[in-house]
Amino acid sequence: MAWRSTGKTHQQLIANLKSNGVITSEPVAEAMLQVDRADFCGQSPYADSPQSISHNATISAPHMHAYVLELLQDQLRPGSRALDVGSGSGYLTACMAKMVGDNGTVVGIDHIHELVSFGTKNIGKSHSYELEKGTIKLIVGDGRKGFPSEGPYNAIHVGAAAECIPPKLIEQLANGGRMVLPVGPRNDDQYLEQVDKSQDGKITKKTLMGVRYVPLTDKEKQWPG
Repeated sequence: MAWRSTGKTHQQLIANLKSNGVITSEPVAEAMLQVDRADFCGQSPYADSPQSISHNATISAPHMHAYVLELLQDQLRPGSRALDVGSGSGYLTACMAKMVGDNGTVVGIDHIHELVSFGTKNIGKSHSYELEKGTIKLIVGDGRKGFPSEGPYNAIHVGAAAECIPPKLIEQLANGGRMVLPVGPRNDDQYLEQVDKSQDGKITKKTLMGVRYVPLTDKEKQWPG
Protein backbone atom coordinates (compact mmCIF):
# COMPACT_ATOMS: atom_id res chain seq x y z
CA MET A 1 0.00 0.00 0.00
CA ALA A 2 2.98 2.34 0.44
CA TRP A 3 2.97 3.46 -3.18
CA ARG A 4 -0.82 3.99 -3.24
CA SER A 5 -0.90 7.17 -1.21
CA THR A 6 -1.68 9.59 -4.05
CA GLY A 7 -3.93 12.47 -3.01
CA LYS A 8 -5.77 15.30 -4.72
CA THR A 9 -4.31 17.82 -2.27
CA HIS A 10 -1.21 18.15 -0.14
CA GLN A 11 -3.17 17.44 3.02
CA GLN A 12 -4.78 14.37 1.46
CA LEU A 13 -1.40 13.01 0.38
CA ILE A 14 -0.04 13.25 3.92
CA ALA A 15 -3.24 11.75 5.35
CA ASN A 16 -2.94 8.81 2.94
CA LEU A 17 0.71 8.27 3.87
CA LYS A 18 -0.39 8.10 7.51
CA SER A 19 -3.33 5.79 6.90
CA ASN A 20 -1.14 3.46 4.83
CA GLY A 21 1.35 3.21 7.68
CA VAL A 22 4.23 4.99 5.94
CA ILE A 23 4.18 7.98 8.29
CA THR A 24 3.98 6.72 11.87
CA SER A 25 5.45 9.57 13.92
CA GLU A 26 4.16 13.06 14.64
CA PRO A 27 7.45 14.90 13.91
CA VAL A 28 7.56 13.45 10.38
CA ALA A 29 3.87 14.19 9.78
CA GLU A 30 4.28 17.79 10.98
CA ALA A 31 7.38 18.38 8.85
CA MET A 32 5.80 17.00 5.68
CA LEU A 33 2.60 18.96 6.27
CA GLN A 34 4.63 22.17 6.40
CA VAL A 35 6.36 21.53 3.05
CA ASP A 36 4.00 21.48 0.07
CA ARG A 37 5.35 19.37 -2.81
CA ALA A 38 3.64 21.72 -5.27
CA ASP A 39 6.46 24.21 -4.56
CA PHE A 40 9.02 21.63 -5.67
CA CYS A 41 7.40 19.61 -8.45
CA GLY A 42 5.85 21.11 -11.57
CA GLN A 43 3.63 18.19 -12.48
CA SER A 44 1.59 15.74 -10.42
CA PRO A 45 3.01 16.94 -7.09
CA TYR A 46 0.61 14.79 -5.05
CA ALA A 47 1.09 11.58 -7.04
CA ASP A 48 2.88 8.94 -5.01
CA SER A 49 5.51 8.35 -7.68
CA PRO A 50 8.86 9.86 -8.73
CA GLN A 51 8.73 12.88 -11.04
CA SER A 52 11.37 14.31 -13.37
CA ILE A 53 12.87 17.68 -12.39
CA SER A 54 15.20 18.03 -15.42
CA HIS A 55 18.95 17.41 -15.81
CA ASN A 56 18.33 13.63 -15.60
CA ALA A 57 17.26 14.02 -11.98
CA THR A 58 14.03 13.18 -10.18
CA ILE A 59 12.13 14.03 -7.04
CA SER A 60 11.51 10.76 -5.24
CA ALA A 61 8.05 9.39 -4.55
CA PRO A 62 6.44 10.84 -1.40
CA HIS A 63 6.38 7.46 0.32
CA MET A 64 10.16 7.18 -0.06
CA HIS A 65 10.70 10.64 1.44
CA ALA A 66 8.40 9.73 4.32
CA TYR A 67 10.19 6.42 4.82
CA VAL A 68 13.60 8.11 4.95
CA LEU A 69 12.41 10.75 7.42
CA GLU A 70 11.01 8.01 9.65
CA LEU A 71 14.36 6.21 9.57
CA LEU A 72 16.23 9.41 10.45
CA GLN A 73 13.80 10.96 12.90
CA ASP A 74 15.93 10.19 15.99
CA GLN A 75 18.89 11.93 14.33
CA LEU A 76 16.81 14.87 13.04
CA ARG A 77 16.05 16.31 16.44
CA PRO A 78 16.09 20.07 17.17
CA GLY A 79 19.64 21.39 16.94
CA SER A 80 20.97 18.49 14.82
CA ARG A 81 23.12 18.77 11.71
CA ALA A 82 22.11 16.95 8.53
CA LEU A 83 23.43 16.45 5.00
CA ASP A 84 21.19 15.85 1.98
CA VAL A 85 23.28 14.53 -0.91
CA GLY A 86 21.67 15.04 -4.31
CA SER A 87 19.32 17.68 -2.90
CA GLY A 88 17.78 18.34 -6.33
CA SER A 89 14.37 19.96 -5.94
CA GLY A 90 15.11 20.89 -2.32
CA TYR A 91 11.99 19.16 -1.00
CA LEU A 92 13.56 16.70 1.43
CA THR A 93 16.13 19.31 2.49
CA ALA A 94 13.24 21.57 3.54
CA CYS A 95 11.49 18.74 5.41
CA MET A 96 14.69 17.93 7.28
CA ALA A 97 15.07 21.60 8.20
CA LYS A 98 11.62 21.62 9.77
CA MET A 99 12.68 18.71 11.96
CA VAL A 100 16.05 20.12 13.11
CA GLY A 101 14.52 23.55 13.82
CA ASP A 102 16.05 27.01 14.07
CA ASN A 103 19.14 25.82 15.95
CA GLY A 104 19.92 23.02 13.50
CA THR A 105 21.58 23.02 10.08
CA VAL A 106 20.78 21.11 6.91
CA VAL A 107 23.26 21.19 4.03
CA GLY A 108 21.90 20.24 0.61
CA ILE A 109 24.54 19.42 -1.98
CA ASP A 110 24.22 18.77 -5.71
CA HIS A 111 26.81 18.85 -8.46
CA ILE A 112 24.53 20.50 -11.04
CA HIS A 113 24.53 24.27 -10.55
CA GLU A 114 21.12 24.63 -12.19
CA LEU A 115 19.60 22.13 -9.75
CA VAL A 116 21.02 24.01 -6.76
CA SER A 117 19.46 27.20 -8.17
CA PHE A 118 16.21 25.31 -8.74
CA GLY A 119 16.18 23.99 -5.18
CA THR A 120 16.96 27.43 -3.76
CA LYS A 121 14.12 28.98 -5.74
CA ASN A 122 11.69 26.26 -4.63
CA ILE A 123 12.57 26.56 -0.95
CA GLY A 124 12.35 30.33 -1.18
CA LYS A 125 8.70 30.20 -2.22
CA SER A 126 7.45 29.35 1.27
CA HIS A 127 10.54 28.75 3.42
CA SER A 128 12.84 31.70 2.75
CA TYR A 129 13.32 32.15 6.50
CA GLU A 130 15.39 28.96 6.73
CA LEU A 131 17.60 30.14 3.86
CA GLU A 132 18.06 33.61 5.36
CA LYS A 133 18.83 32.27 8.83
CA GLY A 134 21.22 29.63 7.50
CA THR A 135 19.24 26.66 8.74
CA ILE A 136 19.35 25.50 5.09
CA LYS A 137 22.54 25.85 3.07
CA LEU A 138 22.54 24.70 -0.56
CA ILE A 139 25.96 23.93 -2.03
CA VAL A 140 27.29 23.05 -5.49
CA GLY A 141 29.69 20.13 -5.13
CA ASP A 142 30.37 16.42 -5.44
CA GLY A 143 28.07 14.83 -2.88
CA ARG A 144 30.19 11.69 -2.76
CA LYS A 145 32.80 13.79 -0.95
CA GLY A 146 30.27 15.33 1.40
CA PHE A 147 30.84 18.78 2.85
CA PRO A 148 33.21 18.38 5.80
CA SER A 149 33.32 22.03 6.88
CA GLU A 150 29.74 21.80 8.19
CA GLY A 151 30.07 18.31 9.67
CA PRO A 152 30.04 15.97 11.38
CA TYR A 153 26.41 15.19 10.61
CA ASN A 154 23.91 13.45 12.83
CA ALA A 155 21.90 12.44 9.75
CA ILE A 156 22.95 11.91 6.14
CA HIS A 157 20.58 11.13 3.28
CA VAL A 158 21.74 10.24 -0.22
CA GLY A 159 19.14 10.59 -2.96
CA ALA A 160 20.90 8.66 -5.74
CA ALA A 161 22.35 5.17 -5.93
CA ALA A 162 26.06 4.77 -5.22
CA GLU A 163 27.80 1.63 -6.46
CA CYS A 164 29.43 1.44 -3.03
CA ILE A 165 29.05 3.52 0.12
CA PRO A 166 31.23 6.65 -0.24
CA PRO A 167 33.90 6.50 2.49
CA LYS A 168 33.97 10.29 2.86
CA LEU A 169 30.33 10.23 3.93
CA ILE A 170 31.04 7.59 6.58
CA GLU A 171 33.88 9.80 7.86
CA GLN A 172 31.52 12.78 8.14
CA LEU A 173 28.85 10.86 10.02
CA ALA A 174 28.84 11.87 13.69
CA ASN A 175 29.09 9.32 16.46
CA GLY A 176 25.52 8.24 17.14
CA GLY A 177 24.58 9.27 13.59
CA ARG A 178 22.74 7.47 10.82
CA MET A 179 23.01 7.52 7.04
CA VAL A 180 20.39 6.20 4.64
CA LEU A 181 21.29 5.66 0.99
CA PRO A 182 20.53 3.47 -2.03
CA VAL A 183 23.43 1.26 -3.12
CA GLY A 184 23.83 -0.54 -6.43
CA PRO A 185 24.59 0.04 -10.13
CA ARG A 186 22.30 1.57 -12.73
CA ASN A 187 19.78 -0.89 -14.24
CA ASP A 188 20.63 -3.61 -11.73
CA ASP A 189 19.68 -4.57 -8.19
CA GLN A 190 19.76 -1.64 -5.77
CA TYR A 191 19.06 -1.72 -2.06
CA LEU A 192 18.32 0.94 0.51
CA GLU A 193 21.04 0.70 3.14
CA GLN A 194 21.13 2.01 6.68
CA VAL A 195 24.55 2.88 8.09
CA ASP A 196 24.85 3.58 11.80
CA LYS A 197 27.87 4.89 13.69
CA SER A 198 27.88 4.07 17.39
CA GLN A 199 28.96 6.50 20.09
CA ASP A 200 32.42 4.88 20.04
CA GLY A 201 32.67 5.11 16.24
CA LYS A 202 31.79 1.53 15.29
CA ILE A 203 30.02 1.16 11.92
CA THR A 204 27.12 -1.21 11.37
CA LYS A 205 25.19 -1.66 8.12
CA LYS A 206 21.70 -2.95 7.46
CA THR A 207 19.98 -3.69 4.14
CA LEU A 208 16.39 -2.46 4.25
CA MET A 209 14.68 -3.14 0.90
CA GLY A 210 15.04 -3.17 -2.86
CA VAL A 211 14.77 0.22 -4.60
CA ARG A 212 15.38 1.88 -7.97
CA TYR A 213 17.14 5.27 -8.02
CA VAL A 214 19.04 7.35 -10.57
CA PRO A 215 22.82 6.82 -10.19
CA LEU A 216 25.11 8.88 -7.98
CA THR A 217 27.62 9.71 -10.64
CA ASP A 218 29.89 12.37 -12.14
CA LYS A 219 28.36 15.65 -13.24
CA GLU A 220 29.45 15.04 -16.84
CA LYS A 221 27.82 11.59 -16.92
CA GLN A 222 24.56 12.84 -15.45
CA TRP A 223 24.23 15.94 -17.61
CA PRO A 224 26.77 16.21 -20.47
CA GLY A 225 25.22 19.50 -21.58
